[in-house]
Amino acid sequence: MKIFRKVSATVLICAVLLTMVSSCGSKNDAGSQACTNGTVVMEPMDITLEMLPLSEGPPAMFTLLMPAASGTSINKNTKAEIDFSNTKDGYVMVRFLQQTRTRLVVRIIGPDNESYTYTLRADGKFDVYPLAQGNGKYTVGVFEQVDGTRFATVISSVINVTLTDEFAPFLRPNIFVNFNEESKVVAKAAELVKDTDDLPDKIASVYNHVIKYISYDRELARTVQSGYVPDLDAVLERGKGICFDYAAVMTAMLRSRGIPTRLVFGYAGAQYHAWIDVFSEEEGWVNSVIFFDGDNWVLMDPTWASGAAQAGNRQFIGDGANYTVKHLF
Repeated sequence: MKIFRKVSATVLICAVLLTMVSSCGSKNDAGSQACTNGTVVMEPMDITLEMLPLSEGPPAMFTLLMPAASGTSINKNTKAEIDFSNTKDGYVMVRFLQQTRTRLVVRIIGPDNESYTYTLRADGKFDVYPLAQGNGKYTVGVFEQVDGTRFATVISSVINVTLTDEFAPFLRPNIFVNFNEESKVVAKAAELVKDTDDLPDKIASVYNHVIKYISYDRELARTVQSGYVPDLDAVLERGKGICFDYAAVMTAMLRSRGIPTRLVFGYAGAQYHAWIDVFSEEEGWVNSVIFFDGDNWVLMDPTWASGAAQAGNRQFIGDGANYTVKHLF
């Protein structure tokens, strides 16, 4: 087993370069937005770091953390059910109990007073929604469309949340990062990291696979609708996706290996993008895009630091001050 001296890695996944940076397109229901044009121009990332060898020992057993609707704490009526049995693990589960063709949404307002709005399906199955704003009071509501932008409250709960730790919401699947024990993204992640115990190597292996085997889907970007949520195995199988897909696939792969990873939506300058944050014990969460160049950790955006506009974009990136986080999932 080996340990690294210093590790922090955050990777921007939204890829939108042609000969210059292009803008992103329509917002989804959680305030996120999918890139609508451009091509992927990325080079594989090589993350290496000086290692301190420790004594060899048997590998620890790995446990995939999965959500569950335990039923011990619920709010339920004839139309919908909110299961908040496991809020300590950073999520709630919600389902609609009746057949309907009207639009349904879940809205979560957390301790920072940010409103997160998601589409809720109407097939009687639970969806998982993250409690990404940390400890405190959350209001979770289910709403049914009346007409246009008017919605009626179906059910609502106020929940006081104390997380087991700050990483709890970022280690499990949720509606935007949806995987399970049988998922192809989980199997692929296990295959990619099986020969290393080192965090930088794991991140690099997953990152390199994603940018090598997933190309930018111009047609999907052109036609994507509000409420789009990636089907991670389908993205992996067809080898195409938009920025949301890149970020969600990599988030799922890293979470499935027990690496705390945040799916982030926000702005890089005026452009709306999706990227991920990866936690390290040495550096904690890093809210800018950084890259290890072999000697030092330096700011680098793999989307905008690639291709024809590389020099100008490195200047734009600067010290990371141009990045603004809007939502975490």
